[in-house]
Amino acid sequence: MNRSELEHILRACREITGETDFVVVGSQSILGRHPDAPRALRKSMELDVFPKYRPDLADEIEGSLGALSLFDQTFGYHADGVGPETAVLPCGWEDRLVPVRSEKTRGATGWCLDPYDLAYSKLAAGRPKDLGYVAGLLRFRLIGPVRLERHLQLATDTGLRALLLQRLTICLRKRNEEGP
Repeated sequence: MNRSELEHILRACREITGETDFVVVGSQSILGRHPDAPRALRKSMELDVFPKYRPDLADEIEGSLGALSLFDQTFGYHADGVGPETAVLPCGWEDRLVPVRSEKTRGATGWCLDPYDLAYSKLAAGRPKDLGYVAGLLRFRLIGPVRLERHLQLATDTGLRALLLQRLTICLRKRNEEGP
């Protein structure tokens, strides 16, 4: 997915729901802060999104713009209508959202996760693909390991914090194994 495709989905989400503000979680939220992120970080052809003030309308997005929809079949990418509970995020994440708004979004704003909050959520999910994604964020220097380690301290649950730090160690090893 690229920034133009993200903007297209935001525009379509506005048309479907009548809402203007959408939260973008998941890997493609990197396009908020880094519109030209490396291709390796933009492999996914789905955008995880929900209406910021009406998350209950996510089903409408899923039904109209989701996988195998006419939208997906036409454009080759789609929106997954998700909820706020989809991503485990640290305290204060809402204050760090990165707005995506342009002529192409026609009045819609996509509020993308800050890259450090994105990494936090990927480490919390902990699937191999998520850890690989964080390793990629580190490898391409879109986030720094020292700041990420400090960011993980935002976890209020000490068990979760320990798990996140353990997973960060795995990502640092993967980053070093795969090279620049």
